[in-house]
Amino acid sequence: MIEHDIVIIGGGPAGLAAAIGAREEGIEDILIIERDNCIGGILNQCIHNGFGLHTFKEELTGPEYAGRFVEKVNQMNIPYKLNTMVIDISEDKKITAVNENDGVLEIKAKAIILAMGCRERPRGAINIPGSRCAGIYSAGTAQKFVNIDGYMPGKEVVILGSGDIGLIMARRMTLEGATVKAVIELMPYSGGLKRNIVQCLDDFGIPLKLSHTITDIKGKDRLEGVTIAKVDDNRKPIKGTEEYIPCDTLLLSVGLVPENELSTKANVELSKVTGGPIVNESLQTNVEGIFACGNVLHVHDLVDFVTEESVNAGKNAAKYINGQTFNEKGIELVATSGVRYTVPKFINPKNVEKVLDVRFRVGDVYKESYISVYFDDIREMHIKKRILSPGEMETVKLTKALFEKHPNCKKITVKVEGE
Repeated sequence: MIEHDIVIIGGGPAGLAAAIGAREEGIEDILIIERDNCIGGILNQCIHNGFGLHTFKEELTGPEYAGRFVEKVNQMNIPYKLNTMVIDISEDKKITAVNENDGVLEIKAKAIILAMGCRERPRGAINIPGSRCAGIYSAGTAQKFVNIDGYMPGKEVVILGSGDIGLIMARRMTLEGATVKAVIELMPYSGGLKRNIVQCLDDFGIPLKLSHTITDIKGKDRLEGVTIAKVDDNRKPIKGTEEYIPCDTLLLSVGLVPENELSTKANVELSKVTGGPIVNESLQTNVEGIFACGNVLHVHDLVDFVTEESVNAGKNAAKYINGQTFNEKGIELVATSGVRYTVPKFINPKNVEKVLDVRFRVGDVYKESYISVYFDDIREMHIKKRILSPGEMETVKLTKALFEKHPNCKKITVKVEGE
């Protein structure tokens, strides 16, 4: 059995940043395991710009952003195994992986960082009626076809779901000569960033149909068209509002799901809201020595935040290797009144050095509202927000001074308030 101090599962932006964070804390014995044939993760196929504004204060494409971290990992001589699939993780931090050259690998780690990212929700998860013809892809698959492989999935396109990948692919398909007939969104608001709605739909005259869904898929061998309809407040199609749109391609952008099958094998407790691990202020899961970061923890809107979070996970894993423990659950964070969840879920104030970022998403669109933070029953933060939407991740910064002010605090509540 091979032994390492820190093993990182996933060589995407989260895994690379975590490795750098751990090395900066002085840990030499690190291994990154990546199932793809190169590191960099999903950023390699995201050739549009908009990355790095927070981290590098400049606008980069996905490959450029990833390239900076790949270069740093190589400069630091942090080893990684490519084309290697992890098939099991045990609670005592034993990893089973497999690849073509080594066969079955058994690795014992002192600490594990989960950085497996997320996957797209498939057609089977959303139960659209109709035939199972060719021409239906997830938006990310279509992105890989166009940007990596050089294939066009089709010429007349409808996109279901207005998540960021769907919006970006509406623009990408248009630029490649396809006609994007419409982006269909079940909810009364878009699931993507406002800037993507403007730059990817409005700038190209692509209609966004909110409170609509697809009720039928027509086509025997290849997709011929889809039937859309308005939905009511219960998201059920309204009879008489059907509209048929001829198309040869349907792209699905209906949500992302954190990849946590391995986490459950290690008995890591998952959140029912995010689908990712429940972590404390140090990004440690309920299993001692197993940390999580990036989209495997909760789906981020900006890779810059993934980087920030993952560097912290790497530094905390290094501290764990050097003898620090993060086991005390501490103060519970409660998400209520419009706030869907918080990351972290528990905070031990003694592990907060200066400032702790608490990230969360809201469950609806709120205008002219406030984000409030209560320490027990005392309101300590009341932040005016012109608009809050589920597509944009929010952050509140809790300072060390706040925890010192409330030494006996049992519960911190984060909520949306009208005034």
